[in-house]
Amino acid sequence: MRTIKVIIIFLTLFSPMILHSQEQILTLEDLIPGGKTYNKYRAEMPQSISWHGENLTFIKGDTMFISPRKENDRPKTYFTLEDINTEMGLTGKDRLIKLIYAQWFNPESNNLLVRTYNRSYIYDVETRTINATFKVDKNFENFDFSPAFNYVAYTKENNLYIQSHDGKEFAITNDTNKAILSGQAVHRNEFGIQKGTFWSPKGSLLAFYRMDETMVTDYPLVDISTRIATLVNEKYPMAGMKSHHVTIGVYNPTNDSTIFLKTGTPKDKYLTNIAWSPDEKYIYIAELNRGQDTCSLKSYDANTGKPIATIFTETHPKYVEPQVPISFLKNDTDKFIWQSRRDGYNHFYLYDTKGKLIKQLTSGKWEVVSTIGFDAKGENLFYISTEKSPIEKHIYKLNLKSGKREQISNEEGVHEGYLSASGKYIADIYTSQNNPGKIATIETKPKKSVIWHTAKNPYINKQLPEITIGTLKANDGITDLYYRMVKPTDFDPQKKYPVIIYVYGGPHLQLIENRWMTGARGWDIFMAQKGYLIFTLDNRGTPYRGFDFENIIHRQLGVIETQDQMTGVEYLKSLPYIDSERIGVHGWSFGGFMTLNLMLRHPETFKVGVAGGAVTDWKYYEIMYGERYMDSPQENPRGYKETNMVDRAGDLKGRLMLIHGDEDPTVVMQHSLQFLKSAIKKGTHPDFFIYPGQGHNMMGRDRIHLHEHITRYFEDHLK
Repeated sequence: MRTIKVIIIFLTLFSPMILHSQEQILTLEDLIPGGKTYNKYRAEMPQSISWHGENLTFIKGDTMFISPRKENDRPKTYFTLEDINTEMGLTGKDRLIKLIYAQWFNPESNNLLVRTYNRSYIYDVETRTINATFKVDKNFENFDFSPAFNYVAYTKENNLYIQSHDGKEFAITNDTNKAILSGQAVHRNEFGIQKGTFWSPKGSLLAFYRMDETMVTDYPLVDISTRIATLVNEKYPMAGMKSHHVTIGVYNPTNDSTIFLKTGTPKDKYLTNIAWSPDEKYIYIAELNRGQDTCSLKSYDANTGKPIATIFTETHPKYVEPQVPISFLKNDTDKFIWQSRRDGYNHFYLYDTKGKLIKQLTSGKWEVVSTIGFDAKGENLFYISTEKSPIEKHIYKLNLKSGKREQISNEEGVHEGYLSASGKYIADIYTSQNNPGKIATIETKPKKSVIWHTAKNPYINKQLPEITIGTLKANDGITDLYYRMVKPTDFDPQKKYPVIIYVYGGPHLQLIENRWMTGARGWDIFMAQKGYLIFTLDNRGTPYRGFDFENIIHRQLGVIETQDQMTGVEYLKSLPYIDSERIGVHGWSFGGFMTLNLMLRHPETFKVGVAGGAVTDWKYYEIMYGERYMDSPQENPRGYKETNMVDRAGDLKGRLMLIHGDEDPTVVMQHSLQFLKSAIKKGTHPDFFIYPGQGHNMMGRDRIHLHEHITRYFEDHLK
């Protein structure tokens, strides 16, 4: 038996309880998003937590409150939904429906952004005046308000517009070809890209993405909701094929003019991590070659579009993946912070604008996760990292001059933080295995924490299974792999139980954390009630464990990951209460791909599998993600062959269900269809289920049906 280290022993919350009646059993309606009673079993937490000056505000129901600063104090009412409607004179359809549609536009001002049915307002809560009014239409998307709240940028179909504070609209682009899009996220949202417009610090200029997809192959999706099914073409650049071309425009609202940055060739490179200089004169871009092994930080003149300098270049034989734009120091705008994994872990590096590396600010075998902000003087940087544990995230303060680090968050768990403008206070929101949610206000100097909200356990009258987290050694004998085990309700160690391995296993998603219920999903709890043991393991390739831990999967997706998952299987088989003849596996997306890897590489082990939205052959997947981890099919034919599940369809022995949304734009249904075609040719018999009108994930009531369907499959073939 392998050496096991149990990190968190089950707590009283998860201790077995006597089941008194059927009513105490949690249903899929209770546990799955979209369920009729799902919200009843979510931990109650305040909404829209944000800073307004030195006041931390939040919304509960139809009231905005100011959180307390002292122990045992109660929140103070700031204003109500009715206050806003009355003071702003909003009537009829233009009334504010819910207070969550009002948020502070800027934490340092009194301006509230109020969004109603057909208007957006900038409202000053102190002077009780409306400073700006913007028209809203159902066809408007990708809203982005300027820092001075005198303009809002948005898209209509493929073009970009702005609207002034008096409601006048200006078209920034006017492309009639729908394959040319402006103001939207590009590169299929890789490299940390989440939006397509970028206002300069004072709002004088607007940078925006323009994406030309005319050279990209159309992929046919079919909309069956029309009387005669309608063809909907999706521009889908598959690995090894032609990619779109992206440029960056800069629009000046004062003279209604646009220039484009002269980013040069090759045109299919990636332009990412856009940042403005504080003086609005320059734009900084991380430019990545299509091979993704070379990243150059470059500066451009925002008025002429001319390139100014290449600040520095990073390379790696496997890949470089910039995720975060540079961040300028508040007290020295000639210096900025860059995040890089060049030493094997994601850390902060301090540069000047001429490209001189001044110093590495953080180091160690842990990762910076995100930045929270600077204090008022810019002397300290607040951030979140995994320094304490790979399965926890804590808030830290870094003195930029001395390099001294201080942990700010106190209790165990996964923390996120919001910094006040002065840097004197942090809103600390966190959970842990036995904590469904707490919020504290932390005074950063001297460090003092006041917990002002503690969520109640929403399952207090329900029977819950025992949940544990532990580690196993990978087959290299060195690397720790974290796992979660959800034991059957009313667990009896003298019995033997069927196992379902729930797997993801891909980049950018960590499943095992010391958060509420250790991150166990509602379906895990549901199946534990039915007598299944649910096991989940984060294999190599998943995040927050260092670059070597992640990039070992390069050019061979699924191979190392499967080895690590089988380490988990070997451990399960060593346990006396596991029925090794009844092992199943389920996963979605990359997890669907991993389900196929396990079922087909180890057909003697797995009796049942359910693979949703599964990649079956990486040559059918998109360029940005696929070529990062696999290179192109032309460069890595052996790797593509080794990771091809279509070719392995004949190895199927157990019962396998493939599930796909017929309008999936992420993992197109061709993956499932090619697998089925191969299975027919090779004489195996997988099952197949389609969700009409759904994309990569099932939403609404379809999500309940999905989990009912998955449950039925395991009940029919594994129990």
